[in-house]
Amino acid sequence: MTATASPLVETLTELNIVDLLDSMGLLRLHGTPLRHLFRPAARRFARTAHEFDSRVGEHGLAQGSAWLMSQMTAGIVTSGLEHVPPQGPVIILANHPGMTDTVALFTSLASRPDLRVIASDRPFLRALPSVARQLIFLPDEEGGGRMAVIRAASRHLQEGGALLTFPAGEIEPDPATFGPQRAAASLQNWSSSYTLFARLAPRTQFVPALVSHVISPDAQRHPLTLLRRTPHHKEKLAAALQVALPRYRDLVARVTFGISANVGPDGAPALGASIAAQMRHLIFEDGSGRVQLKEVFR
Repeated sequence: MTATASPLVETLTELNIVDLLDSMGLLRLHGTPLRHLFRPAARRFARTAHEFDSRVGEHGLAQGSAWLMSQMTAGIVTSGLEHVPPQGPVIILANHPGMTDTVALFTSLASRPDLRVIASDRPFLRALPSVARQLIFLPDEEGGGRMAVIRAASRHLQEGGALLTFPAGEIEPDPATFGPQRAAASLQNWSSSYTLFARLAPRTQFVPALVSHVISPDAQRHPLTLLRRTPHHKEKLAAALQVALPRYRDLVARVTFGISANVGPDGAPALGASIAAQMRHLIFEDGSGRVQLKEVFR
């Protein structure tokens, strides 16, 4: 069955239409014929997502993600890979500027094929069967569902696995687009709950990671963003336009890993402070360090 005829492509197309309408503040059009105006752009990305999921199923998360990066960006530069242990329990703690940040991390962490990811429970991710198998879904509501996430993640670490999580729990500013001051300020919103794993899986190493150059400044200035009033909604619409329009895919993403740490005699608070200090350093020194991997796709 071809991608154009796949029921999965149809499902992804419908989910994309909803996301596009939501980003423009036009969800009221979802039940009207006007929604079909968004179908061509939604279907294009649905086909790309379908191919991405197929490649993840055939070749693994890192190779599938490298292909998607080749479609959505102009390349990726990764530094600090020597700080990521090649085996044993490790948690990668990353900022979350959105767009291609997750697949940039997946591509960079090819040395850890055991990588699993704590991800927000979203219909689009659920609809990607091969990708979904790599994810530990985090429900929006507090309660038993979140305890199940902690158990699954700690079990993976106890077995020597690698885990990726985003402590902010929401989209953060890309330091290359919105400036280091704003990016550093977002660290105040990071949850320290990841330090719990230092007790549940004591051998775990914690590695901070900074992703930048994934949000297009040109998309942020698109005239359609004037339709939205608040900065948050303007940025959300710009991100949707970056997905829909190939002209905004000329960025070379950067992923920088900091020095690994573990819980010392001063306990979890000291670990959290150390990670925050390293992230601030990575933000203000974005691009420094020895390049370990460089891939330019076009």
